[in-house]
Amino acid sequence: MQHLIDADHHNILPSHGEALLFPDFFTTQESDSYFDHFKHDISWIQEPAVQFGKKKMEPRLTAFSGDENAEYHQGSLMLKARYWTVPLLNIKTKLEAKFETSFNECLLNYYRDGKDYMGWHRDNAHALGEYPVIVTVSFGATRIFQFRDYKEKVPVVSLELDHGSVLFIKGQTQEFWEQRLPKTSILVGPRINLIFRLMLKKGFSDHL
Repeated sequence: MQHLIDADHHNILPSHGEALLFPDFFTTQESDSYFDHFKHDISWIQEPAVQFGKKKMEPRLTAFSGDENAEYHQGSLMLKARYWTVPLLNIKTKLEAKFETSFNECLLNYYRDGKDYMGWHRDNAHALGEYPVIVTVSFGATRIFQFRDYKEKVPVVSLELDHGSVLFIKGQTQEFWEQRLPKTSILVGPRINLIFRLMLKKGFSDHL
């Protein structure tokens, strides 16, 4: 059973967690400028990953920025943080002021078309703390994003992440829910996703 949510500052999740959508957090002009910067001025990479014993390329491009000595680990993949760019710092400052929290790292994902995706996962690395705050920013094509109950696998809660939108996730969400950005057969353009987190221990990161 799936529910497509048209949410605006209301909790998307029915229980055990909190996820708030801010559809127009950035203006169209800001969003266009940021998208152009991240598309052309970031050193994107595509790394191999091992799934079910087979090695294949990750179905998206990635980059990683953060404070000094920050590292991102996902399976065999390890990225050392690049310095914050001015646009990333501007976005980070605006998010920290809005949500009254701090972030020390940002994972960037570049979904080139509808074939690129992120599978089901939880952002529950120990170094994120018991109840991590995660903010995901979207620029570019609109894509469906989904949550589902981690144990029961239902319900599936779906929402659209538009150009310039921000999804704010906190509380028990990572304990009780998993999330993904699925493939789509619909013809869509590229999307760039920025995921801001506060890593409590330097040098430790996990799946996102």
